[in-house]
Amino acid sequence: MTGPSTLTMTGMPKLTPTRTPIRVEPISTWLERRRKGPIYPVVVAGDTVYVSGLPPFDPVSGEIKRVPFVRQAELVLEQMKLCLEAAGSSLERVVKCNVYCTPDETHFDIFNDVYIRYFPADAPARIFVHVPSWPGPFDIEVDCVAVI
Repeated sequence: MTGPSTLTMTGMPKLTPTRTPIRVEPISTWLERRRKGPIYPVVVAGDTVYVSGLPPFDPVSGEIKRVPFVRQAELVLEQMKLCLEAAGSSLERVVKCNVYCTPDETHFDIFNDVYIRYFPADAPARIFVHVPSWPGPFDIEVDCVAVI
């Protein structure tokens, strides 16, 4: 999947990958309600899938509720899995995850216990970064890059 081409200085065509935003329901509706505008949880460019960091939406109501950290981790990883599948990819095709978490010394070990259930073998590259706070009652977001 490529977009329009232009010529480079060597006269060879330079292909620009098409960027395709993807709606993932019900997540897209929940994001738009919360952020007051259009936002896409997934963008595909060429054979690469980019999944936005998502807060731990309650799977029934779409609200963000204060739940134990272990449940927050499960929710964001389930949402990430749904987004990947909507884009034609999967957890097995993730190459990099970025984990953003509020600073609590117990979060790292708890997250690792959940993460290994989603990536039991050959886990992708990952970073775990502390953020001071979020604009809501939650402690974690995870974004990722995958291939199709």
